[in-house]
Amino acid sequence: MSFGQQVVVTPRNYEFKFRKMPTITTHYAMVGISAVRDDYPLYFDAANEKGLGMAGLNYAGNAYYPEKEEEGKDNISPFEFIPWILGQCANLDEAKKLIDRIHLVHINFSEKLPLSPLHWLIADKSGKSIVIESDKDGLHVYDNPVGTLTNNPPFPKQLFNLNNYADVSPKMPTNRFSDKVNFDLYSRGLGSHNLPGGMDSESRFVRALFTKSNAPAADNEADNVNNYFHILHAVEQPKGLDEVGPNSFEYTIYSDCTNLEKGLFYYTTYNQRQITEVNMNKEDLEKDDLIIYPIEDKVEFNREN
Repeated sequence: MSFGQQVVVTPRNYEFKFRKMPTITTHYAMVGISAVRDDYPLYFDAANEKGLGMAGLNYAGNAYYPEKEEEGKDNISPFEFIPWILGQCANLDEAKKLIDRIHLVHINFSEKLPLSPLHWLIADKSGKSIVIESDKDGLHVYDNPVGTLTNNPPFPKQLFNLNNYADVSPKMPTNRFSDKVNFDLYSRGLGSHNLPGGMDSESRFVRALFTKSNAPAADNEADNVNNYFHILHAVEQPKGLDEVGPNSFEYTIYSDCTNLEKGLFYYTTYNQRQITEVNMNKEDLEKDDLIIYPIEDKVEFNREN
């Protein structure tokens, strides 16, 4: 379902108020997809002006947030996690130090907006990334050697599952079956025949990583952004394929990316396939109020006659 998400730029002097921690009046500016409630940006994913990005992904059934605060820790609600990190950290090393002091405590935004069960991906301009998971046995921080995250299961299980796909390749296969059997390689792409094609998050993790790992790198922004969206669209969910209730289906509402070097934010939606760009640095980042762009989500045709 839609939560009224919009592209939101939070400038440096917007007051970030936290439930258990002091208000931050000056911080790094950030841009991303967010719902805004009571003038507060509830970011789904965002990146700051220093080139640190962060995204929350569904982690239902595993995410656990303790009810009690922990003395001596930074008690942060999960809905505050993204602005707490992106507001203060310029890179992954700084984020790790701040996370070491964090205690994610169960505080809902409101009665109508309870916490979402999430785990998080954080990355910086170096290309390195980490995964944060809050489980019943504590808060875990994993180095992410593959730079990919989807939803369940826990990240270590996602990595282990990759072992089942070591034979998947963009190249045509060679006959390792038997020298007594001749094969007719009847189609291009047979090297990826065993790539999982399901809508489940484990299949999408493998498919996203395979596509990302083999995608070409270009020397210009347009081609790289275009390639990036092809990676995301390789794992998007069309309507009608992932039933979550009677006549109700999960589907990919939007896809986005950020150039961490330039502060350029891009997105597409289920209905609007043209890539929309928002340049954070064209805004007055010294302001103290949110800068909001409604999502472009209308089907449009480029009619030539």
